[in-house]
Amino acid sequence: MTINHPEQKKQFCHVCGNPLTEKYWEGKVRPFCRQCQLPVYENPVPASAIVVTDKEINLLLVKRNVDPKKGYWSLPGGFMELFETPEDSALRELKEETGLTGAIKSLLGVKANNSDRYGTVLIVGYLVTDYSGHLTPGDDAEEVAFFHPDRLPEIAFSSHDHFIRTALSQLGGMPNIIPAV
Repeated sequence: MTINHPEQKKQFCHVCGNPLTEKYWEGKVRPFCRQCQLPVYENPVPASAIVVTDKEINLLLVKRNVDPKKGYWSLPGGFMELFETPEDSALRELKEETGLTGAIKSLLGVKANNSDRYGTVLIVGYLVTDYSGHLTPGDDAEEVAFFHPDRLPEIAFSSHDHFIRTALSQLGGMPNIIPAV
């Protein structure tokens, strides 16, 4: 897998605010703070995604109204916040983007997507089959809708396509899904 690095490099230490330099540290050139005498590690950004299915195994998708992939359909999900578990993050994003609350049935896996902005986004996928609430787009979703697995629109991210395939496999049905771009 080729990793794209963000266009913008970190310039200042997040602890003391002093300018960063580069230093060979632990086998790699890294941003380094001379004041703190510590490297600044650049780690993947954690995120979550949820496959939600109804009783007929239709899949809930959100139409994105933000970049990247604005206008494409994706799973509900987003970035994990400090002091959240991955599960709490996923359920918070579900509520924010769709108006639904749910209970996680299973872990679907962990994937990484390249990101021009963040370098690497590490996504944890979950399956939800038990949910409640009034379906309504919110947060960064333009639309929300359930789709039959045989009639899915183009999915925004390859990781989301993977989680969809994994969920359908767990649920006993693997229709012909259009691959993500």
